[in-house]
Amino acid sequence: MSSPAPVPVRIEVRPGSLDAWRIAIRTRTLWIATVPVFVGTSFAYLASGRVDVLFASLALVASVLLQAIANLQNDVGYTARGAETGTRVGLPRATSTGLLTAREVRLAIVLAVAATLLIGLPLVARWGLPVLLMGLASIVAALGYMGGPRPIAYTPLGELMVFIFFGLIAVAGSGYIQLGTVTPALATAGATIGALAAAVLVVNNHRDIAHDGSTGRQTFGVMFGARASAGLYAVLMLAPFAAVPLLVWQTDSQLLWLPMLALPGAISLVRVLPKTPPGLAFNGLLMRTVMLQLIFGAMLTIGTLLAAWL
Repeated sequence: MSSPAPVPVRIEVRPGSLDAWRIAIRTRTLWIATVPVFVGTSFAYLASGRVDVLFASLALVASVLLQAIANLQNDVGYTARGAETGTRVGLPRATSTGLLTAREVRLAIVLAVAATLLIGLPLVARWGLPVLLMGLASIVAALGYMGGPRPIAYTPLGELMVFIFFGLIAVAGSGYIQLGTVTPALATAGATIGALAAAVLVVNNHRDIAHDGSTGRQTFGVMFGARASAGLYAVLMLAPFAAVPLLVWQTDSQLLWLPMLALPGAISLVRVLPKTPPGLAFNGLLMRTVMLQLIFGAMLTIGTLLAAWL
């Protein structure tokens, strides 16, 4: 028996309104950008006993802007390529639904890139080339996800890019601007956060396997199938918990066991994904995955701060 046809999402939003921009920026996913900064800063505090609040704030704003750039580029780039069809059931796109024009979104991307560069100037002035390279690479990756002649989103490398830029670099970079170095614990923490961020993209791409295949996107799910996609999700969701003992050893603090409180939720999500019927139910699963990353990151941050204070 064939699966029921997906029901398109109806949007009752005024074109050009604040709600239209919220759809384009996907504000509910911005936690993916905030968590790494809090984690990286807390590990830097554990290592040094101090935090430069200004630098931490600049890193937080820059990280959110980079996520917004990626989301805006995804919105306008997907529509420009004609990949938005009636069969897609993912989160709505502002440009394809007429809520914003492509010109408006592209202008917003230019302004966001400019703001990110300006925010990064004090960090580059203090720490030099390493921070400059991390910042420029992050901007290029955000623009290249759905931009250029060969967008990352059209390859199986999307999850890897998220792991690197919204995990390793975001966490390690947030710690580096505090310490001037990257500790082993920072690298491990970056890998855990990156894995969970990549798991969010897996849900998105798993939901759209049939649609993406029909529009020429060669995501991991399209290339290797739904079973492999579910397996990748399981690895990305559970590997961070396997790394917790390493964090405990690296920090010499039992308080770093705290993220294990999120393990039952991760196991539940891993079990749910293969059983989720095609359609809008995946959007709820996607947001639950975002919240799992938030909870894991919050527990990691709280444990690290308590370890520093005690």
